[in-house]
Amino acid sequence: MAGDTGDRMRIVIGYAVWATLCAAVAGVAVSLIHTWFFSYHPRPHEFWRTLFDDVAVTMAIAAGQGAVALVSGSVLAQLGRPLRATVLLGLLIGAFDFVMNTLQMAVPRTELGWAPDLAILAAATLVITVFGSRSPAAQQ
Repeated sequence: MAGDTGDRMRIVIGYAVWATLCAAVAGVAVSLIHTWFFSYHPRPHEFWRTLFDDVAVTMAIAAGQGAVALVSGSVLAQLGRPLRATVLLGLLIGAFDFVMNTLQMAVPRTELGWAPDLAILAAATLVITVFGSRSPAAQQ
């Protein structure tokens, strides 16, 4: 039984790292699009500064989503609900981030502000993680 819990936690940790990477890649892609097409930078210095600032924020948000995935996955594992299809779950998190951020960039009226955006991203990560867990009854 203890080995089973250890295996579940290894899966959760791997999933959290994967979710962080997927969110980071999606965010960097949006940062590149934003910097090249939607921001004003008269000199190369401003281009790189804008890109660096966008990527730094993206990495912080991705780390937060990874933390949400780790905590929620850990709670689910402790409740006997192991995660399944974690590669797909991480890709779903990245896809959600990409679509949400691209929509907000292309249609500025959809931008709600930092607090609601972060809450939406955390909630999406939580929902996707719970969606990927298996109930104890389904395991048998």
